[in-house]
Amino acid sequence: MSDIGAVVMHAFMISGFVAVMMLVIEYINVLSQGQWQQRLGNRRWGQYLLAAGLGATPGCLGAFAVVAMYSHGRISLGAVVAAMIATSGDESFVLFALVPKTALELTLVLFAIGLAAGALTDRVLGRRMTEAITCRQGFHFHQEEHCRYFEKEQFVRQWRNCSAARGILSFSLLAFIIAIATGQIGPPRWDWIRATLLGVSLVAAFIVTTVPEHFLEDHLWKHVVREHALRVFLWTLGSLLVLHLVVERWEVGGALDQGRWIMLLVAGLVGLVPESGPHLIFVTMYAEGLVPFGVLLTSSIVQDGHGMLPLLAHSRPAFVAIKLINLAVGLLAGSLWLAAAP
Repeated sequence: MSDIGAVVMHAFMISGFVAVMMLVIEYINVLSQGQWQQRLGNRRWGQYLLAAGLGATPGCLGAFAVVAMYSHGRISLGAVVAAMIATSGDESFVLFALVPKTALELTLVLFAIGLAAGALTDRVLGRRMTEAITCRQGFHFHQEEHCRYFEKEQFVRQWRNCSAARGILSFSLLAFIIAIATGQIGPPRWDWIRATLLGVSLVAAFIVTTVPEHFLEDHLWKHVVREHALRVFLWTLGSLLVLHLVVERWEVGGALDQGRWIMLLVAGLVGLVPESGPHLIFVTMYAEGLVPFGVLLTSSIVQDGHGMLPLLAHSRPAFVAIKLINLAVGLLAGSLWLAAAP
């Protein structure tokens, strides 16, 4: 597969996972009549713990799930900050392979910093500022509706008179599942990421094939697919193509040997790139003993792998705000660590 083809397939994987996550969240919301979201929304520290926990999982899937919740207005801006600080994207896999003890310690440090920064973000910016840049999509929920997850007679009747929306969604999910199972999308080998992608997609397929027509049309087709899916894919694909054609050819090696403080600044600036790849240079240099832990810490705080790409499609102001907050936190934490180091 060509480099451009690989980028396109990666964009399909990211946007596909975000779409199925949004679909599952939408289903749970209606099935529970919004009760789980109300409990989550009333417990701000619960949001921070959940978001930071998802972000701390290796890879970008946890970060994608957090963006999906945020795009529906279920968690605060500070919770997204906590998740994006806690996550290290695909770089975490490399770090665990090279220096597992440091990787575990770094994960715990990032989790703690994420919790503190998330709470501080909501407190400092305040409700008005966060609402001004936050996503206002929300879930479409009507008090009178009840989503019956499976009834045999309803299932048979709906498929005898299959709507275009159900057919398109079912076929698309089937193709996505086959692509994951055969390794065309996602990791080429079976691991927990591939298993998670397949599992969530199978749940989404069950939902699409069994839910009532009203839920399918209003919640899944009009809301998730028409309002979100295509926009997420186009923004993700455009960002990945730009990064592939420009950023991957950016030579940063010359700046890295100018001193640890310059390297820390470079690590923070490179961390602004919403891509898994450029940040690997700091992981490998740390593993070789060429840069101190403070530089790795700054890089890990500011960068978030692909986790923030879907947010570009939902709220560009929120994307910029979170990136700038994480840059400030990353430079501060890394500077303090360097200053305290012998």
